[in-house]
Amino acid sequence: MADDRFMTIHDPELLARGERVLGDEFTAMNERVREVTELTSRLNVLPFGDEAGKVALLQQILGRPLPARLTIYPPFYTDHGLRLELAERVFINQGCTFLDYAGIRLGEGVMIGPKVTFITVGHPVDPGERRRFLSGAPIDVAENVWIGAGAMILPGVSIGRDAVVAAGTIVADDVPAASLVAGPKGTVRRRW
Repeated sequence: MADDRFMTIHDPELLARGERVLGDEFTAMNERVREVTELTSRLNVLPFGDEAGKVALLQQILGRPLPARLTIYPPFYTDHGLRLELAERVFINQGCTFLDYAGIRLGEGVMIGPKVTFITVGHPVDPGERRRFLSGAPIDVAENVWIGAGAMILPGVSIGRDAVVAAGTIVADDVPAASLVAGPKGTVRRRW
């Protein structure tokens, strides 16, 4: 894709024996994923009322103090954490996943329903490149957006202010401000 929002992580050497090694950048990313997985595992078994414990772990996961009136109901999953930007009054319900390596921004007053998934990184479609590259793009969610239960937001998507994403919707394209998007997205685009 020509869009400069997309990034590529690759190994300059050919992969030997089908290993999933993508070079130094991937190694650093993998180390952070392991660290954050440990932290989220601890977060997700805390008693619900342990606010101090939740705050301490979330600050470690995000790498900064929490914004005012942020609400996150565990279980909560992220693969990187440091590229997840949450504004004031964001509400995240149970069972949400944020694969934030390429960056996710949630504007003020965003409400996220249960089991919503944000994905910023993926693999190329070409089978010969799938194990050699990761590509991705940031997700930007403007202020006062409501994302319904089980929605999936894909790399590079921007969702405009006051928009609503209906439950179960797969969002692969930008969503205009003050609009409602609904329905499954999957269609055959090409064959090889």
